[in-house]
Amino acid sequence: MLALGKLLDLTLAGHEPAEKTQVTVGGVRMRWLGEGALEVHPPEARDNGMDLLLSAGIHGNETAPIELLDELLHGIARGEIKPRARILFLFGNPEAIRKGERYIEQDVNRLFNGRHELSSGSEALRAGQLEQFARTFFSKPERSRLHYDLHTAIRGSKIEQFALYPFKAGRQHSRRELVRLRAAGMEAVLLQSKVSITFTAFTYEQLDAEAFTLELGKARPFGQNAQVNLKRLETRLKQIIEGNEPEEPSGLDGLQLFSVAREIIKHSDSFRLHLPADIENFSELSKGYLLAEDLAESRWVVEEEGARIIFPNPKVKNGLRAGILIVPANPDQLG
Repeated sequence: MLALGKLLDLTLAGHEPAEKTQVTVGGVRMRWLGEGALEVHPPEARDNGMDLLLSAGIHGNETAPIELLDELLHGIARGEIKPRARILFLFGNPEAIRKGERYIEQDVNRLFNGRHELSSGSEALRAGQLEQFARTFFSKPERSRLHYDLHTAIRGSKIEQFALYPFKAGRQHSRRELVRLRAAGMEAVLLQSKVSITFTAFTYEQLDAEAFTLELGKARPFGQNAQVNLKRLETRLKQIIEGNEPEEPSGLDGLQLFSVAREIIKHSDSFRLHLPADIENFSELSKGYLLAEDLAESRWVVEEEGARIIFPNPKVKNGLRAGILIVPANPDQLG
């Protein structure tokens, strides 16, 4: 296998490869761009016009997605997977990956869309570097652009595998992409309704990619991911890479859609989230439930029918989101 196919090994060791470009027997070119970043080019005659960005390890302890990308790269380097798409593989936070930590000082996935410019430190610099990798990769005109940013959650979930679909004013969410997500094993999609500061928000809003944050189960250490079943996602990614996706029915049966009702923002150290510490994502909340309190007697009370909570985390820094209140969405509003 080509040395560049071992991008994870290089990243974990903190090594720069001696050869920056290698070509497989089948003519696929692999080019090392920097730490945790590898670009794959199919032979020109096989290129189908798809640019696919696959990222993982934005949070360093989310190892199942990292292992999945590692397997895909091995398959390409050995000639077992024959790409027709251009692919950019990114391991987001190498320092945190090496330490097995979610992040070192700052949550990298809260530093995009200009936020890294307002901060300092190695993770702010890394967010800026990731933006530049993506901007350069998606700079070729008249090509389709798709970005999957793969994660696992810090808590359990009543819906284990789900996607977050970013928002941009004037742009409709795509039914075709939702069908693709369902085929990849996603059980639910959260349709976001405001701009955000995550990696996929950046590629969706700024680079016109179809972009999705995929939550794929619970975070575990390397080698302990047997309970995280990524077979359907792995199969679909191989099909996208090789350009042989089967036709899928256009209906969305079996895929639950949600929209954001409100974000719960932590404004001060007085913030209190009135939920059990071990509450799972997508847990239902009854109307009238006192969800959170903060300074100046500010209170979040559940008013919505069918409300659920995702990503509750009272330990975030002041000014950041401490949870999202979501409600069922209407698929008739899709593009």
